[in-house]
Amino acid sequence: MHISVFGTGYVGLVAGACLADVGHQVTCMDVNAERIDQLKGGEVPIFEPGLSTIVAHNVAAGRLRFTADAAQAVADGELLFIAVGTPPDEDGSADLRYVLEVARTIGQHMDSYKLVIDKSTVPVGTAEKVHAAISDVLEQRGVSLAFDVCSNPEFMKEGAAIDDFTRGARIIVGTESERVKAHMQECYAPYNRNHEKLMFMSVRAAELTKYAANAMLATKISFMNEIANLAERLEVDVEDVRRGIGSDPRIGYHFIYPGCGYGGSCFPKDVQALERAARQLGYTPELLSAVESVNLRQKQTLFTKLQDNLGSLSGKTIAVWGLAFKPNTDDMREAPSRTLMEALWQAGAKVQAFDPEAMTECRRIYGERDDLMLAGDRIQAVKGADALVICTEWKEFRSVDFDWLADQLAEKVVIDGRNLYTPSAVEEAGLRYIGVGRKRYS
Repeated sequence: MHISVFGTGYVGLVAGACLADVGHQVTCMDVNAERIDQLKGGEVPIFEPGLSTIVAHNVAAGRLRFTADAAQAVADGELLFIAVGTPPDEDGSADLRYVLEVARTIGQHMDSYKLVIDKSTVPVGTAEKVHAAISDVLEQRGVSLAFDVCSNPEFMKEGAAIDDFTRGARIIVGTESERVKAHMQECYAPYNRNHEKLMFMSVRAAELTKYAANAMLATKISFMNEIANLAERLEVDVEDVRRGIGSDPRIGYHFIYPGCGYGGSCFPKDVQALERAARQLGYTPELLSAVESVNLRQKQTLFTKLQDNLGSLSGKTIAVWGLAFKPNTDDMREAPSRTLMEALWQAGAKVQAFDPEAMTECRRIYGERDDLMLAGDRIQAVKGADALVICTEWKEFRSVDFDWLADQLAEKVVIDGRNLYTPSAVEEAGLRYIGVGRKRYS
């Protein structure tokens, strides 16, 4: 099939590369000419395991191309995926300006039937707005052309996006058109061989499903963080509780790891957007409000734990392991590390930070500053520091010589924001261990 993807962020680039990898002819378009030049030059501007290899292979095979020319992208594809960003507006609702700009661009340049596919995470009713935007432009042009709009939300986790796209549990398509169903079945046939993954439903149901899925996962995280905070006050190890409830198949082990709050490009903005959408309908979504509130509070917990154990932080040097909001990505959007570092700087502390992938992104966000040292590795980050805080559960942080670590930290304090370590093992080395909901043994 001939497919064009508008937007070369996480969603658009992964989707485009994976669709090309199974034989489709794919054009990826972006208004960011610098990004397109990078991609044409073989440089993938985001870190996602395996993505560079797939992009390079399919570019070489002639199935994947990049352009900043919107007219070319519209002409190249019969299926047009909209995969641009929907950042939160000032009130937390999803900003649809980029989605609707693409819709108008499609209307301006199309000269034959097009199937327009909303891949971006969008509020319920967006497909109707996209349809109206295209129709308005066609009317202004004085032409009558057939087209369809459907919803095909993405369910990709950063750090595992390729696996989620190619081996995901379901492929949801919102449409009631038989023509659209046939096109989407052909598009996803290579990923639908072992068993039927395609789920057709109404457009609005598909749009709501995406928000509902992310809100449910965020709810599990915030719930577990509430339990962890309660466990601390009851002198209970929350890891025992996690294993106990996770063994119940109705609950499961996924997304019940307590920590320092969720971040990234999806959960924070999607929970906010769903909450704001509900309020606009005159409904008060109390649970969603609580999920967001708990998460915002949880992001403060690392700083609070440092204060409780070190007192005044002015003049202190804090080592931070992990800057990305999760492992296997360089994405720092809404990352707990940012909340921590900004609070430390305001308190007069210095930060020595290391992350396996997010150092460039951290430098882009904060620039050069006297109270931030970006270390070359985890060893350099802790040299001369008073305390260590773990913000991201990268594999290379899991195994540590705690005797060595005790020699490095002046105040011998470890704040484990991801519960990587066994408290007793850390404390045997003479360190003070503070996890999230973990029982103290000394």
